[in-house]
Amino acid sequence: MSSHVWCHGPKCHTYSTQDRVRGTKGSKVLRTRKVKQDTDRSWYNPNNFYNYFCSQSCYNEFANTHAQQIIRIAPRTEPLETRIEDPTKEKHTTSWGHTYYDHTIKKIDTSNNVG
Repeated sequence: MSSHVWCHGPKCHTYSTQDRVRGTKGSKVLRTRKVKQDTDRSWYNPNNFYNYFCSQSCYNEFANTHAQQIIRIAPRTEPLETRIEDPTKEKHTTSWGHTYYDHTIKKIDTSNNVG
């Protein structure tokens, strides 16, 4: 794999920043930024979307432009659910008379279930 990829932001090449200016005098252009790929680092995750975008705004523009196509890759036809214990509610009263509640929701660990 190359050590860099071009940012996938659809408007990346339109932002007027000094690092995007390329070309010779009289024939300058704004160019899409390169995104460094640190594949030799222990923390590198090939599935991280930041590997393909130079900024959060470039990622957001890509997602907003291609949202329908992205959803068609893996449509959600039913809701996801996580099993939980019955939620608990604990009442607290401060020394100056203010009352507040702590709500606790515990997930049920199903990773050891067989079947």
